[in-house]
Amino acid sequence: MSEPWLPLAGIHVVDFSMFVPGPFASSMLADLGADVIKVEPPRGDPGRSYVPVQFGTENRNKRSIALDLKSADAASVVEKLVRQAQVVVEGFRPGVAQRLGIDYETLRSHNGRLVYCSISGYGQTGPWRERPGHDVNYVDAAGGLAFPGQWLKEPARSSLPIADMAGGAFAALAILAALREGKGAYLDLSLFEAAFFLCAMRHSLDPAVDPRAHLFPVNDVFETADGKRLTLGILEEHFWMNFVRLVPELDDERFATDAKRRANGDALSRKLEAVLRRRNAAEWIQLLEENDIPVDLCVTPGEAARHPQLVERQAAERGYAKFPVWANGRRGGSIRAGTPQLGEHSREILVELGFDDGEIAELRKKSVVV
Repeated sequence: MSEPWLPLAGIHVVDFSMFVPGPFASSMLADLGADVIKVEPPRGDPGRSYVPVQFGTENRNKRSIALDLKSADAASVVEKLVRQAQVVVEGFRPGVAQRLGIDYETLRSHNGRLVYCSISGYGQTGPWRERPGHDVNYVDAAGGLAFPGQWLKEPARSSLPIADMAGGAFAALAILAALREGKGAYLDLSLFEAAFFLCAMRHSLDPAVDPRAHLFPVNDVFETADGKRLTLGILEEHFWMNFVRLVPELDDERFATDAKRRANGDALSRKLEAVLRRRNAAEWIQLLEENDIPVDLCVTPGEAARHPQLVERQAAERGYAKFPVWANGRRGGSIRAGTPQLGEHSREILVELGFDDGEIAELRKKSVVV
């Protein structure tokens, strides 16, 4: 196995964020080699209990220090953390970072070339700046629940926190762009706008857009005879012709072209539902693969991880999915460490910052550090 591609080795990130968006952003930076220090309150990131599964996956490769930012004595620790960092991430509501003494202006006074990324629900300005919200609110308000995801189904929420994860990805991209620019930067990322960007890219800003413009009746999810679900990916005409040869009853003038298949989509979708229920999933997969028709079984990520394609591509390691890019024949990122316990690296980090045993003992005595 070749050495992993770790282009961010030597970059130091201080992450004050919690829950999903900020930690997701910094997880990608950590995967690619950055040293990410996760600063948690003494009771820990609430994500440890609210979403423990995702907390575990998006905080690998990080070190944890438990620091009470509400204590005045925390300022000296924050200053030393920031002086050796290139990046800071925070995910509080507007105004909270300033009250905690970790706002951009304060931290920039310690490090003028700092790339500082604020991730909030609606952004640092505007009439909704202090409005509470979570992923489902941002996605809904941005237009992400206005259109269906399947031909005969009503709009439904995804299992993925789309705004949170897209926002985290945009944050990571913006951070890298700012590092490339090399001047230091203040980045204001709105999760609502991240969701809006995705929705507008997919559906446009045309208020009269066809609510099914993004759907195709033969590019959908169907149940098989054994209760499993398959996805058909029949878009191009040659895939449709291959499928019709297998199911001659679909050789119907109503479905002869893509335009006609869409115009008669309700009838076609119901017919496809009936057809797919005639065989079990394994039979359909074998038959469709043999005839060059895109098909896949709906599985869990744990099941997907065992697929020979992902095994060959080294997509998982130590129970975690790895950064999904190869660079010049090397797998991007690596899993160098698991998820840290709360404050697991507090002493290690303080020693690196130059605190001596007496100072560390005093910080612990005052419960500034756990």
